[in-house]
Amino acid sequence: MEQMHIIPHGAAQEVTGSCHEIHVGSRRILLDCGLFQGHRVEAAQKNANFTFKPTDIDAVILSHAHMDHVGRIPLLHKQGYRGPVHCTYATKDLAAVMLKDAGYIQEKDEEFFCKHLAKSMIQCEGPLYTQEDAEACMRLFRGQNYGEWFDICPSADSGQVRIRAQFLDAGHIIGAAEVVLEILENGTVHRLGFSADLGRSTLPIIRDPSPMPPVETLICESTYGNRRHEDIKTATTKLRDVIVETAHRGGKIIIPAFSLERTQEIVYDLHLLWDAKEIPAIPIVIDSPLASKVTDIFMKHPECYNAEIYEQFLSRQHNPFQFSLVRYTETVEESKALNGTPGPMIIMAASGMCEAGRIRHHLKNEIGDPRNTILAVGYMAENTLGRRIFDPALHDVKIFDEMYPKKAEIVSIDAYSGHADMDDLDAYVTKIEGLKKVILVHGEVKQMEPFAKRLMEKKGVEVMVPGREDKVEL
Repeated sequence: MEQMHIIPHGAAQEVTGSCHEIHVGSRRILLDCGLFQGHRVEAAQKNANFTFKPTDIDAVILSHAHMDHVGRIPLLHKQGYRGPVHCTYATKDLAAVMLKDAGYIQEKDEEFFCKHLAKSMIQCEGPLYTQEDAEACMRLFRGQNYGEWFDICPSADSGQVRIRAQFLDAGHIIGAAEVVLEILENGTVHRLGFSADLGRSTLPIIRDPSPMPPVETLICESTYGNRRHEDIKTATTKLRDVIVETAHRGGKIIIPAFSLERTQEIVYDLHLLWDAKEIPAIPIVIDSPLASKVTDIFMKHPECYNAEIYEQFLSRQHNPFQFSLVRYTETVEESKALNGTPGPMIIMAASGMCEAGRIRHHLKNEIGDPRNTILAVGYMAENTLGRRIFDPALHDVKIFDEMYPKKAEIVSIDAYSGHADMDDLDAYVTKIEGLKKVILVHGEVKQMEPFAKRLMEKKGVEVMVPGREDKVEL
């Protein structure tokens, strides 16, 4: 029988495109199947072409509903995959709206590029998938509870191999999960852990990450493997200061934020600030129909909440994501009308890395006004528009194939990060009993290598940093 091994098809020495294939005997299992983000032409080529046959895959285990983890499942289905997609119930509900929105964006982006950018390097070959494709793939999704074992491959290879899995709280976004795989092979039990995107303790709304139980091998994210975050308790204060200062100038605060989790976190903190009368009474516009749908899903999954949100809001039957200053837009006309509306005001729109959606239009219109502030509240991957905007060495930025000067104030609040930092990661891994091998994924090399060195020194385990399509024996 072929030895168990792992092949990273994405998020290998990079942050996006999470997709890891596990081989156990004749069985093949994917951990996540996400979109690549970054340089548009390169990302489009990676996204369009799987480096494996979708029909060879037996099952998909989905950690959470961010697009760099779930975003290629419609394409997987489109190319013949018909196995189950296991995830938490919250992730299943979120994926339904996230994927349909992604199909819509890809349809509209293709239409725009073919019409306006015919002379660019971008080829108009049709969207990666459509809204219809996104809806079709949802029949594969199977909801699972946190903390309960479920079968992935009940029996295979003449009954000699059995694979089951369990989801644990990842503390990253609502519904996010760490994965524990238990593989029974010829009477021997192997345990493999997948951190997925590990969150931080004391984040608002959701529960803290669970400790990983004893496993022999851990596939671990390393987004901030060599960086410490600001204390999460400072985030609300910094948000308040940015709002007060920009409002005093009569400017707009433009916040690129993922419609899933980060938008709800910021609205939650804005609600706290308004209740405490620490921010002025200025309009807060959530310019994202997707964010509105996601917020509705948040309210349907209290099983994911921490105690704080109950104490602050739910015990008083208050909606934490709605108050007098907040307005959620729906139509394109409402979004366009914001361009001519004078400040002060807050506009929050997706995507968080500025690669798609309405945020690019707001940036195009507002980045050249020194009264305004562009505020980052999350990670910006390499080669994304967001990374270029927040690169202090660049004074101009290309948006929709035109250059715009960065005259607005550019501010970043690192404390909002939903990823574990170096101290969180070190503590998480070093506490795992029976660990022999760590495979680092989902990180840039400059974050991975110092993390790997610390783990070898502190934990005395083998640490590997595979490239895309490298085969890692277990």
